[in-house]
Amino acid sequence: MHNRTPKSAPTCPLRPARPAGPAGPRVEPASVASGARRRAVRDGDRQTDTAHLLHSLLECDPDVRAAFDGGPAQVLRLRGYLAQRSIGYGLRWRGAPEGSGAPFRPRTGSAAPLSPAAASAVEGALTRALARGADRATGTDLLAALAADPECRAAEVLRRVGVAPERLAERLERCPVGDGG
Repeated sequence: MHNRTPKSAPTCPLRPARPAGPAGPRVEPASVASGARRRAVRDGDRQTDTAHLLHSLLECDPDVRAAFDGGPAQVLRLRGYLAQRSIGYGLRWRGAPEGSGAPFRPRTGSAAPLSPAAASAVEGALTRALARGADRATGTDLLAALAADPECRAAEVLRRVGVAPERLAERLERCPVGDGG
């Protein structure tokens, strides 16, 4: 299979979709979410979940890949496990939104909308960025938010390849990777 992501892909910042207003700042994870949504649609999934976001982050953000203390071998195992999604472990996730056993019905006209956990991770990434005084979140902000939710699918994937999500989240809090600060 041909990888469409260029080897020199830039980091994938999350940019505010609109200025802060009465509802507060909103985030649209431009490169990461679009890559994750394409993957969800291609895999036949009806929602873009946290595992899709994690896969997209690993593909496009070298700072995210550098955040893993197991080095390139650990990242390779993680990417390999994520690549099996459409033919193996991910099949049991179809038909239910992430974090719920209820049947999933996507919004009309929406191709693979974000799962509740994925939307929460995006918001968490922005909150993390704003806390350090940045006006946009980075891929490592999103990785930290994914790792901080022990119940999300991304955390399950991390555990299956030997990455402790809670330790990863703690390490990113202590020593942020590639946040420009």
